[in-house]
Amino acid sequence: MPDDFQPEPLTLDRNTLAEIGAVASRGFYDDPFFQFLWPQPMLRARGIGLFMRGAVGALGERAVATGVRDKAGNLLGVSVWQKPGTRPLPVTDQIKQMGGGLRALVVRPRGLIDGARYLLAVEKAHLHDEHWYLLLLVTDPTVWRRGVGTALLNPRLEVADEDGLPCYLETQKYDNIAYYRRFGFDLADTLTPVSDGPPLYTMVRPAR
Repeated sequence: MPDDFQPEPLTLDRNTLAEIGAVASRGFYDDPFFQFLWPQPMLRARGIGLFMRGAVGALGERAVATGVRDKAGNLLGVSVWQKPGTRPLPVTDQIKQMGGGLRALVVRPRGLIDGARYLLAVEKAHLHDEHWYLLLLVTDPTVWRRGVGTALLNPRLEVADEDGLPCYLETQKYDNIAYYRRFGFDLADTLTPVSDGPPLYTMVRPAR
């Protein structure tokens, strides 16, 4: 792990949320799930940013966010975990969490309907026992396969092991299943809430 890529805690203020949205827009731009929701490139870039800012920002103090920056201070990667015992969110925060992405889909009614179906399916499949929830792990494409994701994941997995708690995540890429298995996650379920849409995969890392 290069010295440049040392993880640091993030405070989820307005500026940091904007940075997270920008990194997510780049990191997920070619993702098949987001391509399905936003086929138009410009709408996709905007929609991903809005969705991630809303999803992360609604957590507030319930989140543990960690980032990796380059020497110039640019955010290159981020992980956001939801703390154990903080689900479900209050209804007002659930609305905030969904609001950004759904607002971005208003111009595409089919996408709005499909997005809502995915969100409902994810909520239904979510692990019910107390756990650490990996809401977001994303890195800038310029540092893919350079160990940034590992640097962001390992410290929180160590905390989960100390707590004796499982971890849970969803991923929209089949290739990510093998990646997360390296960290002890097992495939739990495959969600297909929209018949012609891409699947989503849920994964659980058992308590140690």
